[in-house]
Order: sequence, then C-alpha cells, then structure tokens
Amino acid sequence: MPESAIPAYITSLTRHFEDLRDGTHGGSASRKDKEVHFEKAVQLLAPIARQVLAEINTNLLLNTGQLTETGLRRTPDGGLNASWSLSWAEQRAAGVQPIALQAYFGGGFHHPHLRGTTVQDWPLNVFSDADAAAQLSILRAIASSDLHNLVYRADYRIVPAITANSPTLLTGAKQRRLPN
Repeated sequence: MPESAIPAYITSLTRHFEDLRDGTHGGSASRKDKEVHFEKAVQLLAPIARQVLAEINTNLLLNTGQLTETGLRRTPDGGLNASWSLSWAEQRAAGVQPIALQAYFGGGFHHPHLRGTTVQDWPLNVFSDADAAAQLSILRAIASSDLHNLVYRADYRIVPAITANSPTLLTGAKQRRLPN
C-alpha cells in the first residue's frame, strides 16, 4: 500500500510505535530537540484546532461560544502544553468544563500527545503542514467526543442548536423542521 493511501491515524500510530522502539521523536533523541519539534507542531496545529472548534461553535453552539487559546507554556512538571478551548453560557451554567483540544508534552514523557477535556492521549506526530492537516479528523473526533461526554455529564440542553427550536433535522449547515 503506498504511504499516501495509508490513513493519517495509522501513520500517526506507526510513527508513535517507531519512536518508542527507537527512543526518538521526529528523528531527535534529546529532550531539547523534541521540544523544538513540539513547538513547531503547536504552530502547525493551531489553525486546524481553531477550525474544528469554529465548526462546533457555528453548527452546534449557534455562534455563542468563546474560543480561548493559551499558546505554548511550560507546565509545573517541566513539560510543555498548548490548548484551544471553546466555552459557552450553557456549559458554564451546567458546571462542566469547556471543550478543549490540547497538545502536551509532559515532563516525563518520551514524546507529545493530543487530548481533549474528557478524551485522553492520542500520539502527536506533526512535522509538516500536511501532517497537521491530516489531524483534522482526529481533532474533530476528540472535540465531538468531548461534547458528547459533556452532555452525558450535564444534559443535552447545554447544546444551543438542540434547544433553540422545536425538533429539527440537521442536514449539513441547514435545518429543516420535522413533520409533526
């Protein structure tokens, strides 16, 4: 199977397992060099993370959400973290955390990972624009799983698109009223 035909999630897992085998990340063995790769990965992922959260904000939160990003920062354990989160009034009122996409490289970790608020630890192997773009489906899965889990922890009423109108059928970006 040509590499271009291999799904992004398989490529990511393969790189992850090869890194574990070889003791490297992106060809680098030192923590300092791995952090340089991580910083670039965060820059490359930022527009993809924003896109995913904007899609949820537009289609499910009816543009009521607020996107917050931290930028790259050092964590108490000596690692690095960057996050993009989406909060909205109903979520805050329910007392649950916002949807979050995080790139993190824990102080004792061999290599970085992606995670959400409730979804944990997906390998982060982004070294190019193409690698970042290939993470779109993974970030969508993390964000939508987070929203599902937040609804489970709170209630479906935290999703404005569900409570804004009487029952609707969502078709793409259009809403069509269901027959009574």
